[in-house]
Amino acid sequence: QVQLVESGGGLVQAGGSLRLSCAASGRTFSSYARGWFRQAPGKEREFVAAINWSTSYTYYADSVKGRFTISRDNAKNTVYLQMNSLKPEDTALYYCADIDRVTYYSADYASFKYDYWGQGTQVTVSS
Repeated sequence: QVQLVESGGGLVQAGGSLRLSCAASGRTFSSYARGWFRQAPGKEREFVAAINWSTSYTYYADSVKGRFTISRDNAKNTVYLQMNSLKPEDTALYYCADIDRVTYYSADYASFKYDYWGQGTQVTVSS
């Protein structure tokens, strides 16, 4: 069982930055990819970004491309989401997710069904 713990959320003004962290622990020996999702009030959960654990290939939602950067630290078993130029529309509960294996290969990491989820960390962007 994989446990994911997010941190780094908070309140920030529009145009500001935050860095989210997702630390993993548990009995798994590998991960195919780690991703970030978010859910705002009244909206469905949406994909934000993901990174392949082995290759560092990254994939971003169009809404955050150019503003957000996902990265990983193998030694710490941690994935990060650097969020710059934040907008009020970015306000949401951000979740970290992990997928151990895939049955097909796709460049669209939003298409995968992730296996493990954290509790989320709140990001609030004020105007």
